[in-house]
Amino acid sequence: MSEVAEQVIRLKPVSRQQRELREQDLSPLATRSVNSRGRARPEDPDPYRTEFERDRDRVLHSKAFRRLKHKTQVFINPEGDHFVTRMSHTLQVTQIARAIAVALGLNEVLTEAICLAHDCGHTPFGHTGEAALSEYIDGGEWLHSEQGVRIFEVLEPRNLSWEVLDGIRAHTWRVKPPPHTAEGWTCRFADRIAYLNHDLKDALRAGVITVEDVPADIVEILGPIGERSWINAMVEAVIDESCKRGRLAMDADIMLAMKRFREFMFERVYLRPEAEAQAERARGVIHQLVEHLLAHPDEIPDSYRIAEAEPLTQVLDYVAGMTDRYALSLHDRLFRPRGLV
Repeated sequence: MSEVAEQVIRLKPVSRQQRELREQDLSPLATRSVNSRGRARPEDPDPYRTEFERDRDRVLHSKAFRRLKHKTQVFINPEGDHFVTRMSHTLQVTQIARAIAVALGLNEVLTEAICLAHDCGHTPFGHTGEAALSEYIDGGEWLHSEQGVRIFEVLEPRNLSWEVLDGIRAHTWRVKPPPHTAEGWTCRFADRIAYLNHDLKDALRAGVITVEDVPADIVEILGPIGERSWINAMVEAVIDESCKRGRLAMDADIMLAMKRFREFMFERVYLRPEAEAQAERARGVIHQLVEHLLAHPDEIPDSYRIAEAEPLTQVLDYVAGMTDRYALSLHDRLFRPRGLV
């Protein structure tokens, strides 16, 4: 037996109150959990977790979050293992946003909760599915950001805090009003930084474009592809400019390069003829599923149905929640039967 007495490490739990005190050291821009606008249904506080930590955990354990692994980012139902899915996109957005939040002294946990939830309302087949469902909205637009809020408020209610729901609602740049928190703005920037960079890599991997196709004016500002991470350049541009302005912002030159980068991606990747042809087929799948379910509403599983909702809303809720492979499988079963049983 050793002559040196075994040292016993005594652990003490870190309480919610202690965690909330740590938030007092955050930036003046940060949103503190004790200042949350609260939840639709008041709850007793957790002994250990802050309100935003509870939100993050509820999102992670939701069915809507799990479905992201089989939802498209750009390439519809890709065969390769390394193409980005809505799940891997979400995790990359979360990583980028957390890096910005930590550097700026924002609430990292609130940022994480918003980013993990931001795309949970997405349809199958990415923005193509969103456009297809918009055709059923009279004089309006079907938005995955609004559906994300509906999921966590109605379809799979998680009683999330107001700040997280606000971040989901306004994570897309065209939605007004913009996010009310700095953490919501962080998700906005991180989302665009993530999808442009990983979509470029997917397009290069798929042979849709080559490195030489990328415009020289973008490379001049962001640097050669592969030598210095464009993600790093964009993240640093947000951190540095935000510190100068006292609010979330991006350096003007980098912002201009990112705008040019986005235009290039739409022209050469997102709206290329092959993508448009594939998108048209995907729209056809969505339309046929919606029309069939409107005619046969009894085929909507009870677990996906809000009985009080209008029939069209019930159908759109169900179709919007489908993964790519589930939508294709159901479409095959309904419209391309392989034989008689």
